[in-house]
Amino acid sequence: MQHIHFKAGERGVKNIGWLISNFTFSFSSYANPNRNGFGLLKVFNDDFVEAGKGFGLHPHQNMEIISVMLAGSMNHKDTLGYSEVVHKDWVQIMSAGSGLRHEEYNVGEDEVNFLQIWIEPKLQNINPRYQRRYFPEEKRKNKLQVIVSNEEGTEHCWINQNAKLSLGYFESGKKLDYHFNPTNKAVFVFNIDNALTVNGVALQHRDGIGIWDTDTIDILCTEESRFLIIEVPINH
Repeated sequence: MQHIHFKAGERGVKNIGWLISNFTFSFSSYANPNRNGFGLLKVFNDDFVEAGKGFGLHPHQNMEIISVMLAGSMNHKDTLGYSEVVHKDWVQIMSAGSGLRHEEYNVGEDEVNFLQIWIEPKLQNINPRYQRRYFPEEKRKNKLQVIVSNEEGTEHCWINQNAKLSLGYFESGKKLDYHFNPTNKAVFVFNIDNALTVNGVALQHRDGIGIWDTDTIDILCTEESRFLIIEVPINH
């Protein structure tokens, strides 16, 4: 097994008042040659948006863009005709494909916190698409919930890549084993809340870890824990 520990305190930070972004990988004003993504996972931002503020209409192309809502309410409006609002425990994905434009604003009274995740697509220039799903926390306690998969279905969002994202919410003392095909695959784990260990490596609040050259990882929740697992190709 090989791994990289992405400590929360080592992330890039952009604070422009209404927006605080924490960058695990190089993005926007943060450039770190040793942090240019992890396999085809290119962007992992931990964003906090002030009420009434947000991102105006802007373009995307040939990228799989996932938002995992951790707190608050945010709208989504795009040139495909979608006009939606997502809240805590919602997940949305844009397959930007040949191109679209969208906007997103904090439309609630409280601060929004969401994970912004970009993964390189498998196929280029496909028809753009948007999808959202709701994963209420109370229905996924002590189980691993697939939220995004390359397999189409009604229980999760679909991604144009051989990737899978799963949310965990486990009581203190719970342990789970995660198995994956090691051929060209790696796993990135992000600790959303409290403390846990991954293959014996302790992750504190908002730490991440990238693991490869193995086919399994074990996660021990040393406290009640919330975390995200991203299984992603290492390269093309």
